[in-house]
Amino acid sequence: MVLGKIKNRLRQKATELRNQRKASGKVKYFCIGRNKTGTTSLKRAFEDLDYPVGNQRKAEILTGECYFAGNFQPIVDYCKTAQVFQDVPFSYPETYKHLDKAYPGSKFILTIRDDAEQWYRSITRFHAKMFGKDGRIPTVEDLKSATYVQPGFMYNVVRVHGTPDDDPYNKEIMVAHYERYNQEIIEYFKDRPEDLLVINVAEKGAYQKFVDFLGVDSPFDDFPWENRT
Repeated sequence: MVLGKIKNRLRQKATELRNQRKASGKVKYFCIGRNKTGTTSLKRAFEDLDYPVGNQRKAEILTGECYFAGNFQPIVDYCKTAQVFQDVPFSYPETYKHLDKAYPGSKFILTIRDDAEQWYRSITRFHAKMFGKDGRIPTVEDLKSATYVQPGFMYNVVRVHGTPDDDPYNKEIMVAHYERYNQEIIEYFKDRPEDLLVINVAEKGAYQKFVDFLGVDSPFDDFPWENRT
């Protein structure tokens, strides 16, 4: 078992070094849509085109140890390891501003759902499946006891929405948070439309918009659909 862990670490380190070399001097892409807006499909699309994508577990650990403490520098430094980054903490408020300053010339992709209600249904179903008891929406106690990444991680994840402990999935608050987050990003990039792609991966023609934004040709016709909820 110990030998297996050592081999896994060595493979991971080799992958990171290879990704860092491939990403050197190239434009970075930050996928900043909220979770459950097609971020996993976007990641797969980048991988299918041979873009080096950052290690998600390392980013999750940085979220727990740094983002929730308001410390963005380790996150900025981590972004030297690849060309494309998605999921947390890149899908959270304020992160994109720090990355925009640290990596001028980078591009940002905001994935969205048909509407906020659809996003709310998706994220609550996913969390119920992963962290709730008997398939129900998780309570604060469920979130605090969840062991994903590290104890307390999921509790802090849900707190990002600004919901109270006695109603952690308050629909009104979460929907307002989702809409505000998207609007703040659009406002931030309003004078730089060439740096932001707003896309619904489920819409017809979305994949072509994606590859046009990258400025590449692709042998594929559509996004892979991952983690459906």
